[in-house]
Amino acid sequence: MAAAKEGSDSYLLTDLALELLHHELRPVYRVATEERRSAGSSSRRFTDFSTVTGRENLAQAVKIRLLTRRGELAALAHPEFGSRLHELVGRPNTENTRNLVRLYILEALAREPRIEKIVHIEVNQVPGTMDQLSVRLEIKPVGSTSTVTVQGLTLAL
Repeated sequence: MAAAKEGSDSYLLTDLALELLHHELRPVYRVATEERRSAGSSSRRFTDFSTVTGRENLAQAVKIRLLTRRGELAALAHPEFGSRLHELVGRPNTENTRNLVRLYILEALAREPRIEKIVHIEVNQVPGTMDQLSVRLEIKPVGSTSTVTVQGLTLAL
């Protein structure tokens, strides 16, 4: 992938925006929508799909990759898409398990062509729970000098 000009995130693409409905057991998302008004005198209201572009899209794509079971999209010609994080369900919340979370994240994101480097991975127990982990990532997109923060990702063990 050719390096993009600094400040231009167009190479990070655009996609439909997803909205988290709930994250008990497994996160459930829906396509986000937004209202808009038509141009002209009628000023009718329409509901349209929301989109995310650039850095926001990359952060969303990272979450989708991590929350998708590796091999789940094999029938769509993407057998390596996804992660192995689902294999950790039922394991105790120990330092060893949290290290496996970090490893599986590194493994999955190595396949994302828009990421040059994972700068930081933080995996912590969600306060007040025994079986939930929060993940925060700092990633450096290809061709950029600044990082993208991916947060708000919760994993249930």
